[in-house]
Amino acid sequence: MQIRIICVGKLKEKYLQDAQKEYLKRLSRFCRTEIIEIDEERAPASASPAIEEKIRQKEAERINKALQKNSYIIALAIEGKELDSVAFSNEVQRLMVDGISDITFIIGSSTGLDNSIIKACDYRLSLSKMTFPHQLARIILLEQIYRVFKINNNETYHK
Repeated sequence: MQIRIICVGKLKEKYLQDAQKEYLKRLSRFCRTEIIEIDEERAPASASPAIEEKIRQKEAERINKALQKNSYIIALAIEGKELDSVAFSNEVQRLMVDGISDITFIIGSSTGLDNSIIKACDYRLSLSKMTFPHQLARIILLEQIYRVFKINNNETYHK
């Protein structure tokens, strides 16, 4: 199984870098995991909706260049489906049974993902109705992917 996480923006804080490194190490028992960081466009503090749209479009171009054609694409989006950990593990298990061995998750910047990315993806996933900084969303997603493999391998993991 190959898991890719395309992230717009970089992890700047050491504690988030350390958390990412830890989850990548844990995941290495179960799958190949790759983090692909896409440059984030600079957004003025008071960007208009039109400017934010242009930012999302530029970031979408970079995301599209990083996508693999044979990968199942899951966009993290607030309007996506909310799943608990067991339902998420069931969804990943279903994909594997269906012969899908390459999954790419996309995490947008603070301005979100361009509609072209959201429409083109195979699945939309919401981590929560709450809003998280995209850097923290990356860590939450890594933890949940790790939890998926623990659940699907009938291994204990804290609740």
